[in-house]
Amino acid sequence: MAVVVAGLCFVSVAQAQETRIGFISTERVFREASPYKAAQVKLEQEFAKRQKELQDLANRLKNLADKFDKDAPVLSDSERVKRQRELADVDKDFQRTQREFKEDLNQRRNEETASAIERTNKVIKQIAEAEKYDIVLQEAAYVSPRIDITDKVIKALGK
Repeated sequence: MAVVVAGLCFVSVAQAQETRIGFISTERVFREASPYKAAQVKLEQEFAKRQKELQDLANRLKNLADKFDKDAPVLSDSERVKRQRELADVDKDFQRTQREFKEDLNQRRNEETASAIERTNKVIKQIAEAEKYDIVLQEAAYVSPRIDITDKVIKALGK
């Protein structure tokens, strides 16, 4: 019986040694790989004009609020109400514009990221098949540098 158990342990150890495991640091891939950098630049260019418009609207709102606070003690009641209404309208416009900007930016970021992730997964699969990995992990508490293939993935994505 002891010989059978020892034999099974030996077979299990031999099989474990044949298993090739790779690891990918998704954080590094997102930070360093060219498709993700390109997506970030593309989004910044695409949304730069709207970002400036939003900043201009925020500055206008701040200037109106500062002017109102400064002038409020000397304003007539009707003028005070008129300016409060104007301030509230600009604030609503700012809030709406900011919300739309964030929603559009998040949607485009998700689209660009999904495309880059799809490309990354293809590259990981190609590397795993070419180098005969049995499994490639993306998250772990500890990883030996011996099984980390992140650099290979980043380099392959740069081509």
